Amino acid sequence: MNGNFVLPQGIRIGHADDGYTGVTCILTDKAVGGVSVRGGAPGTRETDMLRAEKSQGFVDAVVLSGGSAYGLEAACGVTEFLRERGVGFSVGDKVVPLVAQAILFDLNDPEKYRYPDKAMGYKAAQTAKPEGVEFGAVGAGKGATVGKILGLQAACKSGIGGATVFFNDVFVSAVVAVNALGDVYDRKTGQIIAGARTQDGKFLNTVECMTNGVFAAQMRMRAGTNTTIGCVMTNAKLDKTQVNKLAEISHDGLAMSIRPVHTDADGDTMFALSQGDKSADLNILMALAAEVTAQATENAVKL
Repeated sequence: MNGNFVLPQGIRIGHADDGYTGVTCILTDKAVGGVSVRGGAPGTRETDMLRAEKSQGFVDAVVLSGGSAYGLEAACGVTEFLRERGVGFSVGDKVVPLVAQAILFDLNDPEKYRYPDKAMGYKAAQTAKPEGVEFGAVGAGKGATVGKILGLQAACKSGIGGATVFFNDVFVSAVVAVNALGDVYDRKTGQIIAGARTQDGKFLNTVECMTNGVFAAQMRMRAGTNTTIGCVMTNAKLDKTQVNKLAEISHDGLAMSIRPVHTDADGDTMFALSQGDKSADLNILMALAAEVTAQATENAVKL
């Protein structure tokens, strides 16, 4: 489901998977990058580099993947792909691609450890394109599920979603791989559209389950087996402090559509990229970032 999804010029997205888990690679043309980690159980690479007070001013790629901590290997494939093309931070006669990453837990095969490796990361970078990006049960969303308070058997299938919102000639786009402990809601109607189900097929309502005491007695999920990860991108020109603010506020979009969100069992992480020269008020961009993140989150479960 890509609808009117568009990317800033210079950004390309590619997916790769093995039928169980996958990786999504976002290549940039030295975009200004930022990050915000709100979940209690994150798995990341090079996120400190993106923080506003650090000296490095750009990022070459953002990687979203399954595989839990094992999946961090996927970024090595993206790094190799970029190195072969001379893309990265020049250090003497060497080049060091700057690749940030966040992972989600989808080690759901009962017999094997399946995770995005270096080869899968390389393939995702090879397939990256500026338009016609596919969404659903692909890439980082391949093994994603939501509503896991009663375990995987009561959860709903999820995936990776995308959306774009415009303000005149400025836009913000989002890609979000949704693998949350909580339920996903239609933010306009307040109705659950994906989440934990009871034996009769009805949605359980995870928040009510947690707050009425059933949580302690029935919950069978394990800490760290969830996580929603994503990236917002704009064609507006932002500095590093501003793009980090955009990453922070994008979590408001997760909160619009996922309940509960940012739990100690989730490693919710959102990146932000500025790739363009358009002028726009930061407050407007933040409002767009929250809205587009919510849209992408809901699209991720509309398979």
